[in-house]
Amino acid sequence: MLVVFEKGVHGQLQWGSDTLKHSAMNASGVMPSTRPAAQTFRDLLVWQKAHQFVLGVYQLTAALPRQETFGLALQMRRAAVSIAANIAEGFAKRSKAEKAGFLNIAEGSLEESRYYLILSEDLGYSKTEELLKLLEEVSRLLNLSTATQPPFWLLAPEF
Repeated sequence: MLVVFEKGVHGQLQWGSDTLKHSAMNASGVMPSTRPAAQTFRDLLVWQKAHQFVLGVYQLTAALPRQETFGLALQMRRAAVSIAANIAEGFAKRSKAEKAGFLNIAEGSLEESRYYLILSEDLGYSKTEELLKLLEEVSRLLNLSTATQPPFWLLAPEF
């Protein structure tokens, strides 16, 4: 069983003193413009989703067979953490080229994670449908970042 750690998914999100409605992308794939600019990487919607994915992977790998502790489980955790970590590191970079480089690394780690989830299911270790859905959401947010100007998912207008 997968537990997704997200507070306020269907209601109100609290960031500092501001309260804002959480809403999905509209039909054209654009987020509403009512979000405040990101102050830290933790404010980024894509990082929040990537972090939820990491937590889910840790939960899944804790239930893998013991013989996978230093094999598949370690690789799955490393790749999942790399997604969120590279988004966070890219947020702190000043140039668009440096930021883009970290997002590219995050996308590579995302695809690596996708493969490990497929492998885990094919080996009969776990059901991965929910994690694959969450990973797809992170993928969409990362891919949309290169298709829109400015990247809407970052919440920070200067990125």
